[in-house]
Amino acid sequence: MIDSAVRARLAHWALFLVLVFIVYFLRLIPANPGTRQLPDPYWVVIFGYAWVIRRPDYVPTPLFAAAVFLGDVLFLRPLGLWSAISIGGLEFLRARAQFSRELPFLFEWAMVAGVIVLMAVANRVLLGVFIVNQPDLASTGIQLLLSILAYPLVVGISATLFGVRKVAPGATDKMGHRI
Repeated sequence: MIDSAVRARLAHWALFLVLVFIVYFLRLIPANPGTRQLPDPYWVVIFGYAWVIRRPDYVPTPLFAAAVFLGDVLFLRPLGLWSAISIGGLEFLRARAQFSRELPFLFEWAMVAGVIVLMAVANRVLLGVFIVNQPDLASTGIQLLLSILAYPLVVGISATLFGVRKVAPGATDKMGHRI
């Protein structure tokens, strides 16, 4: 029989996949063809980062890697580059999840913003080294800024709608295991 913690984890894995498919679907449908729009924030990455800081068990690395790699395939990015960079950021934040539980939100936001900025810089540098066409710097900067500004919105949605909240330090489940 599956206990409630495992059931909650599986439900959040499925919910993460549903969010990924919704984000990719909305990005693929042509809203206003021919008009120049603002670039989308890195929604999948932001959701993954917000969730891994609050509940690291809700975003397993293979699930996140598959979701971001699917984005590489769908949006014709160099296969695996953004995925690898995003996984590096995810694992950096996962390693600091215990520490970030005690941080105020502003410091958490700054930490995630720093990770996202480093990811964008690493992506541009690697694309430049291998002489791959890339979007202009202004477009990348706007996407970066929108991603950083969208993080509090994603955290709020995750906490209120999906119940992904930080676990109190020292919290245990009903079996006495640390959460």
